Amino acid sequence: MTDQKQTAKLTVHGKTYELPLLSPTLGPDVVDIRSLYSEAGIFTYDPGYTSTASCDSRITYIDGEEGVLLHRGYPIGQLAEKSHFLELCYLLLYGGLPSPRELEDFEVLVTRHTMLHEQIIYFFRGFRRDAHPMAIMVGVVGAMSAFYHDSTDVSDPHQREVACIRLLAKMPTIAAMAFKYTRGEPFQYPLNALDYASNFLRMCFAVPTEEYEVNPILSRAMDRIFMLHADHEQNASTSTVRLASSSHSNPFASIAAGIACLWGPAHGGANQAALEMLKQIGTPDRIPEFIARAKDPNDPFRLMGFGHRVYKNFDPRANVLKKSADEVLELLGCDNNPTLQVAKELEQQALADPYFIEKKLFPNVDFYSGIILEAMGFPTSMFTPIFAVSRTVGWVSQWKEMTADPQNKIGRPRQLYLGESARDYLDIEDR
Repeated sequence: MTDQKQTAKLTVHGKTYELPLLSPTLGPDVVDIRSLYSEAGIFTYDPGYTSTASCDSRITYIDGEEGVLLHRGYPIGQLAEKSHFLELCYLLLYGGLPSPRELEDFEVLVTRHTMLHEQIIYFFRGFRRDAHPMAIMVGVVGAMSAFYHDSTDVSDPHQREVACIRLLAKMPTIAAMAFKYTRGEPFQYPLNALDYASNFLRMCFAVPTEEYEVNPILSRAMDRIFMLHADHEQNASTSTVRLASSSHSNPFASIAAGIACLWGPAHGGANQAALEMLKQIGTPDRIPEFIARAKDPNDPFRLMGFGHRVYKNFDPRANVLKKSADEVLELLGCDNNPTLQVAKELEQQALADPYFIEKKLFPNVDFYSGIILEAMGFPTSMFTPIFAVSRTVGWVSQWKEMTADPQNKIGRPRQLYLGESARDYLDIEDR
């Protein structure tokens, strides 16, 4: 925010108020309404906060009209092509790209924290075998505050740092254990010799009776999925983390709140919805029927995984993940998987259809991530937990930024009250 001398004028009931106009590094100017209630006695009304800047941040910038996603100023396409997930984590947490030594030290630090306290394993056994993995993750992450007492004091910068590393390191272990638990298979402990993505895949798919070697193409695809979902500005789950932590709640409770919000199908379930749509289509020969339905304004059917609420042009993450999707399908094949056959054919037909081109309804990151995860062997119930693993670094980066700000205040949204006005209580015999 570079210029606070400009003002916006608001006239209410014949009286004009001057409100500061704040100019960001990128994006639209922001009218500062913090003094509006004390000066004019009125609130603003913005359901969903879609026109409200709830905070200032230096982490992520999105321009949906132009299809831009920047992390600390770096375009996501460059990061996904040239970098890897843990380097992106360092960038989000600390604000700049690491030197070779800094990156090595950071990778060692994260790797050394991937183990869970052994008693946490008993929490898994308390869930039914058919429990959703997200239900398990919400409970286990929240329970971490009962085990790691040395990283719950949010006023201590060192404890905040330790909490960030622990959450980043242990989330893949928790998600993999939730996956193994629902399958009735023994837990696989992390291996320090493996990178972040390879470690996660091994913990999910290895079994004690045979050797498991992670294919580098699958590992790279998983790493890209992690990178492309790492942070997305002030979305619903990130805002939930910020609001929960504004009360100075411990970091594990705040991140558990973020996981709970992500669990909602309108937020973290988009790639699952896209895959379920592909299964609904069933076979490639039925694609024209569903494309026709998608074009019909009187038909409620929509092509899931195409277009994006934020990106009005194209999703900058999709082109990167399309490359991985092509590599994975070439490696694993889709001849015996009708869902993947439909996905490849639908992508080709939609990209060539003038209607979708004109409406800019291009395949988004959820379309391709669903294809990749299906090909790898993950059930749809694991799609959102994998999203949570990816987004953890965004959550802890936003949490760290917020808690370090001495101006941070507890969140307290206001309301437009439409209920009854004041009325007197009637004794029960008079009603």
